Amino acid sequence: QVQLVESGGGLVQAGGSLRLSCAASGSIVSIAVMGWYRQAPGKQRELVASITSGGITNYEDSVKGRFTISRDNAKNTVYLQMNSLKPEDTAVYYCNLRWTSRNYWGQGTQVTVSA
Repeated sequence: QVQLVESGGGLVQAGGSLRLSCAASGSIVSIAVMGWYRQAPGKQRELVASITSGGITNYEDSVKGRFTISRDNAKNTVYLQMNSLKPEDTAVYYCNLRWTSRNYWGQGTQVTVSA
């Protein structure tokens, strides 16, 4: 019932910007916690940012001040605006929906930041 589709990844130079989008379907989207995770080769998947149904946000320390998560419940879409990108931001970025004990994941979108 729930489907998440990420888009917006690509190759950028250090200092550049990207905006990731997550198009979500399903009746539970508006009441769910949404998040962006990333996974670099050989590393664990980590939480980058999250946003509650009420708009409360949380960020991993390394992206604070550079990334902004937002949501448009009318469009069932979650965004991650990424500014001042660094090579260490390179990873596959995944959209996540969490509702009660259930988790849903998108297929991921590649972000590559060159030095």
